[in-house]
This record gives sequence, C-alpha cells and structure tokens, in this order.
Amino acid sequence: MSIAVKGPIVLVGAGNMGGAMLAGWLKSGIAGGDLLVIDPGPPPSMAKLLADNGVRHSTSAPAGIKARVVFLAVKPQVMESALPPVKGLVGSETVIVSVAAGKTLGFIERHLGEAATVRAMPNTPAMIGRGVTGAFANARVSEAQRALVHDLLKVSGPVEWVRTEADIDAVTAVSGSGPAYVFYLVECMAEAGRKAGLEADLAMRLARETVAGAGELLHQSPDDAARLRQNVTSPGGTTAAALDVLMGEGGMQPLFDKAIATARKRAEELAGSR
Repeated sequence: MSIAVKGPIVLVGAGNMGGAMLAGWLKSGIAGGDLLVIDPGPPPSMAKLLADNGVRHSTSAPAGIKARVVFLAVKPQVMESALPPVKGLVGSETVIVSVAAGKTLGFIERHLGEAATVRAMPNTPAMIGRGVTGAFANARVSEAQRALVHDLLKVSGPVEWVRTEADIDAVTAVSGSGPAYVFYLVECMAEAGRKAGLEADLAMRLARETVAGAGELLHQSPDDAARLRQNVTSPGGTTAAALDVLMGEGGMQPLFDKAIATARKRAEELAGSR
C-alpha cells in the first residue's frame, strides 16, 4: 500500500502507539521527509528509527508549518498541556486525528479551534500491525481527508467508521479494552488447568497457545465465530459439556454484557469530565 501525501504529517507523541503508527507509515512508503515527530524525549529505539529514515524531529511545535495531518498520540492526561502549542500547525486544509481515550471532539476543538477532526480508538495489537481501530469524523472532514486518515490508520489493522461520536465509547469498551479481556481469559484457563492437576507453567503455555492459535484461525477463516465454535463441538463431547457451563445461565454472555456496559459507562464518564 502506498499512501499519497500532500503536505507534512505531524505526529505529536512518539510512544508505543505513535511509534507503531510511524513505523507503519514508513513501511507503507511515506518518505521520512514528509513526516515530523514532536516529542520532547523519544525512547532510544524511536530516536534510531527517526534518524535511520530521515524523519524530522522537534521537541516542540515549530513555527511556519501548516500540517496536512496532525496526529495526536500523547497520553490523555497530558493532552491539556500538549494541545495549545500545536494550534499553530493547524491550517484550513489540516485534518486532526486523535487517539487519546476519553478526549472528545469538543475538547480538541476548544484547544485547536474548529477544524476537520477525527477521533480514533485503536487497540494495543496495533503495535504489531494486528489491531483494529474505530473512528468517527466530524462534519468538517472531507471525503478526501477521510480516505487519507483511513489509509494512515489502516497500517496497524482494519478501520471501522462509526455513525456517532458516542459510538466511540462502545468501541472503547469492546475493542479498545478488549485485549485485556482476552489476556484475562488466558489467565483463567491456565488457573483452571492448574486446579485440574497440570503444572502451572504447562497450563499457562497450553492456554496461551490455544488462544493465540484460535485467534489466528478466526483471522484466517471465512467462517464466523459461531460456525468455528460449532466445528469444534461434538454432540455429547467434552467441549459441549464445557460450553453448557459457559453458555448457561450466569455464563459468559451475561458477564460480558455487564462488563461491556460498565466499561462504556466509564468511557462516557471520562469523556464527560473533560
């Protein structure tokens, strides 16, 4: 995939998520000279990536530049102080993309003015190019800008556009926080295996590789999750016996309904408090 860029892409924040995006952009063919990273202290590995690819780096927002894209990848708790110096980079043709959880379009607008802006919620597998991102664009984002942002986000995995900004809270609850749910599933499976008599390290290896392999099968298979589950389940067998518990009253579905609803409510609270 080659991404056509007309004007500089400015990345504010070169931590894990910003660094993953930057690496993907370079791999996609964007020239280092078309990129500017603003970060007061990038880690050594990131500093090397910048130097090796001719990416411009500044500790603060330089004057005299109007960005094609301003990509906000700083932690939510520092957005309040990070945004005002960036305002000078925003011109009439600039599109702003924020991946900061809980920071609304209204919050960004108060600091950077009325501009084409996208809120995006990636998840941590984006760091290995296997994430998924939910995104919402305000009414000022043109079709061309949306297409460009889609390509920039797609370097770390599929991009799903939602209908309303409020939907980003649900995206946060499902996929943004979702990797933690999967990791906890591995912990629970391993602990259950230990209680069933396996050595703890063996139980963990079995659980870890099972979840990783099942995820890869789901990724590669044209079948949906329900069909794949049915393919594994023989009537009257061991899998069916376990699923009778997991799919029974008080099983995984009502637990996930409650967990996702609680996470979404917390996302709404965080957005409302800022």
